[in-house]
Amino acid sequence: MSENENTELREQVRARYAQAATAVTTGTRNADLLVEEASVSSCCSSTSATEGSNEAADDSYCAPTERSFGAGLYDEATAAGLPLEAVEASLGCGNPTAVAELHEGERVLDLGSGGGIDVLLSARRVGPTGFAYGVDMTDEMLALAEKNKIEAGAENVEFLKGTIEDISLSGGSVDVVISNCVINLSTDKLAVLAEMIRVLAPGGRIGASDVVAEDRLAPEERAERGSYVGCIAGALSKTEYLDGLAKAGFTGASVEFTHEAADGMHAAIIRATKPTN
Repeated sequence: MSENENTELREQVRARYAQAATAVTTGTRNADLLVEEASVSSCCSSTSATEGSNEAADDSYCAPTERSFGAGLYDEATAAGLPLEAVEASLGCGNPTAVAELHEGERVLDLGSGGGIDVLLSARRVGPTGFAYGVDMTDEMLALAEKNKIEAGAENVEFLKGTIEDISLSGGSVDVVISNCVINLSTDKLAVLAEMIRVLAPGGRIGASDVVAEDRLAPEERAERGSYVGCIAGALSKTEYLDGLAKAGFTGASVEFTHEAADGMHAAIIRATKPTN
């Protein structure tokens, strides 16, 4: 992929998530936007992926009818007490705060933190002796996250502007890195994995949710099943993910499919650990 193509895709992602943040702050339910673009519904809902079209989208690669992305993946008890706009802004494919098994006093970093739902949940889990960072490249999402932080009264939280390929934290700064359906949006996933292991302290771990393809699907087949900004076309295969984690230096890596997002494409739990030496 050329540098121009990388830049264009990144700007498409930025624009899409700026739109999502603006929608939440102006009262539009992000669940409705998810149906159009940011979920698998962009290729198999009754709403066309082409904005403004009244024709049904091609359903040849349709996923199960249940919602595979968004706020619906957080149960009522988990979301209780969070600002409504933090919940509504969720565009993820899982609940990484549960995947990562966070503990009191840990330092956590959320890649692509959006409206802040996973950062706020992390802050709650690690308690006042712990800390939760979020990094995002979209000004509108960062503004929404800061608003949600204030509303939640979260004092052990900081949101940072930046890309997940170049994180503005020093090496060994955190104990856990989480992410919720964002790594697949990067145009340089190996750089993301390298940054993850850099910012982790020795013995630190990752607990991420992401869309992952079955090994049988070539990149062009993944692209047939959904858009890049819809978290489908840019997804790694399971073997590509495991190989990338190993190349970055992680050990004990696993990729566990949880639910189908499109034919041969799955929401998945990714775990791995940084060696202690």
